[in-house]
Amino acid sequence: MPTVIRIGPYRFFFFSNERDEPPHIHVRSGDGEAKFWLVPLELSWSKGYNERQLTRIEQHIRDKLAYFIQTWDKYFGSSQ
Repeated sequence: MPTVIRIGPYRFFFFSNERDEPPHIHVRSGDGEAKFWLVPLELSWSKGYNERQLTRIEQHIRDKLAYFIQTWDKYFGSSQ
């Protein structure tokens, strides 16, 4: 599971066997875990995070969205 980036307590990553799914990013910290679809950006699921944490995580993803999509495309091939 390649780590894409760490921001504060959050580790953003994807699983290498998820090529058949649309572009997405997983995030994990001591508090929980979540998965966000990248296009369009939306929460897929979460456990252990409250609304405030999810809002913060989503903002981090929004700030780095182009980078996450570029990294996905480089690893798995174009998402277009």
